[in-house]
Amino acid sequence: MSEEKLGFVGKQVKDIYGTYIGKVVGIITEIEGEIESVGVDCGSGGLRQLPYEQLVIQGDYVFFIPKWRLDAQKLLRQKSLTLKRIKALQDIVAENDSMKEDAELVYIKYEKKLHDLEGVEKQVDGSLNTRLAELDAEAKTIKAVLFDAKLQFRSNEMKEETYQQIKVHTDELIEHITNERTEIGNVRAKLSAQTIENVSAAAAPTVAPVKEVGSAPVAEPAQAAPVQASTTEKEEEKPVLVSANAGEQAPSETSWLNQVITK
Repeated sequence: MSEEKLGFVGKQVKDIYGTYIGKVVGIITEIEGEIESVGVDCGSGGLRQLPYEQLVIQGDYVFFIPKWRLDAQKLLRQKSLTLKRIKALQDIVAENDSMKEDAELVYIKYEKKLHDLEGVEKQVDGSLNTRLAELDAEAKTIKAVLFDAKLQFRSNEMKEETYQQIKVHTDELIEHITNERTEIGNVRAKLSAQTIENVSAAAAPTVAPVKEVGSAPVAEPAQAAPVQASTTEKEEEKPVLVSANAGEQAPSETSWLNQVITK
């Protein structure tokens, strides 16, 4: 077995939002020797088997990528490419009507692909709803722990130092939940913005306004507009690894992880 595969064993596992999951204690391989899953000791949560395709090694840690994230990224890429090709076919026919018959068969193919992706999008949306419900439940539990600690502190059953430690940890967990909720919202916004109309709008050229001076029309210099990423460009955004400290990011880890996710 390669050193890369054995490199999982003994490493700490976190999700991409910074939440600690457990420690790798072993791996399960298929008969060909490929890794099928990784066994993670989650303490009182027992031994958990995490799918190999959702894990990446970076430094001293193994990072776990949520399945909804991988599914959503794949859908965003496929939908974007399908819409671009449909738009290209429409442009070809508009420029040369004699190619309409040839383009029609190809158009039907991509129209069917888009219809199939709509079904996949509904499944992904269902997964996102499920995950949001799980995050809501987790947030309520965390807030209950913090509130109970505050009660114990106010009733002099707990030292302030202990209460502050609990507050720091629970604040970190709430921050991780907030980051994941935000990313889910961003994914939904990108999916809803992926339409043939938006693809057409992004491809439309801009013309500088013409201003008349005397009898000779003069083209007014186009003002530099702030650059905004189109929907198709934004789809390549990847998850950001958030550290335990609020607002901090781990650029080296993120960069390496991004390359893996898009493969």
